[in-house]
Amino acid sequence: MKLLIVSTSTVHGKPYLSYLDKELPCFFTEGKNILFIPFARPGGITWDEYTEVATKKFSALGYTMRGIHTFASQKEAIDWANGVFTGGGNTFVLLKTIYDSGLFELLNEAVRNGLPYMGTSAGCNLTGISVCTTNDMPIVYPPSFKSFGWVPFNINPHYLDPDPSSKHMGETRETRIKEFHKFNKQMVIGLREGSWIYVDGEKIELKGELSARIFNASKEPFEIQSGDLTPLLKG
Repeated sequence: MKLLIVSTSTVHGKPYLSYLDKELPCFFTEGKNILFIPFARPGGITWDEYTEVATKKFSALGYTMRGIHTFASQKEAIDWANGVFTGGGNTFVLLKTIYDSGLFELLNEAVRNGLPYMGTSAGCNLTGISVCTTNDMPIVYPPSFKSFGWVPFNINPHYLDPDPSSKHMGETRETRIKEFHKFNKQMVIGLREGSWIYVDGEKIELKGELSARIFNASKEPFEIQSGDLTPLLKG
């Protein structure tokens, strides 16, 4: 498999996906047709409006992009694509729409057979074992919380460290992930803004300037710097 698992599409103060300008041409190399999946609908915008945002970026890089909803069938869309990009928004809306539209099995098979897949935020949550470590509200109820399981862990995108000066008394991200581990065993990677995970076959690599936070059930969390994650996952 070939995956680009990205915490966010926009880093504060920078244009949409601009911090990946060098990474994208190196990732999407099989052809110029990139299929966009707009189902997460950030802010409730339409699929057409969301596709327009992504298309503007990819067109500037020399790619041809189409929204999956513009094809006569899901199979036609997958057959056309040389790569797939799923944008952020609400993870539960995204997953429910993928299940309800019949896309889940088609996309799963295509990616497992080598179709490059990039997901940001909600789109990156789909690469893990489940979507149960998303930050989103469950505003709709998908048939299952199971996601594609292309990597053997869960993601918490937009990971935030506790702020010692904050007066807020609610749960931190770390607290919520510890709650998750009372009922689930899989590793969770807290992926900070501007970081991404690159998967190429058996190799899994953390990229970007920031470290990621690693959570395992019944163990203390720890930091890992950019680099090869494969030994960590095997250990």
